[in-house]
Amino acid sequence: MITALVVSNLLLWVAVLALAAVVFALMRQIGVLHERVAPAGALMTGGGPEVGDPAPVLELEDWDGVRRRLGGASDDGASTLLLFVSPTCPVCKTVLSIALALQRSEGESLRLVLASDGAREEHQAFVERSVPSGVPYLLSTDLGLSYRVGKLPYAVLIDAEGVLRARGLVNTREHLESLIEAQRLGVPSLQQYVRRAGGGSR
Repeated sequence: MITALVVSNLLLWVAVLALAAVVFALMRQIGVLHERVAPAGALMTGGGPEVGDPAPVLELEDWDGVRRRLGGASDDGASTLLLFVSPTCPVCKTVLSIALALQRSEGESLRLVLASDGAREEHQAFVERSVPSGVPYLLSTDLGLSYRVGKLPYAVLIDAEGVLRARGLVNTREHLESLIEAQRLGVPSLQQYVRRAGGGSR
């Protein structure tokens, strides 16, 4: 009886040590994969203003009838995240909630502006249900054309000096955060940063 108990304990310890070794190996492999996998950046599309160029300066009336200027130097030193959405786009609703959370986390350094086009009545329910008070909502075909927006949701980041710092299709939190990170790193996109870093290490 005692012999059987000792043997079972030894086998149990062997199994525990083997499991610990497997977990350690997996942890190392995850670390390697984390370094190799490029960050998920917003997908830049062709056409429109280039990153690093001054953003188009437009004066538009928002949902509440307030005149808003997009582009040019910011009076309060905040960057502007311009997010193009649509009431009929399910992904847009998810990305909008993420953008609102991102704005709160960035504080006064980031201003969120929403944009779309179409008839006002098509947006009424969406604005009442999903757009918080104080967040500008612009209906303008010209605004979308100026950035060559073809697919939604699409985001544009303009810095406090009125310079276009990042842009692209955004479907996830990582895509939105990549715009902020691209501005911080001073690169057009995280993908280009990773390619440059990879090329420099060879």
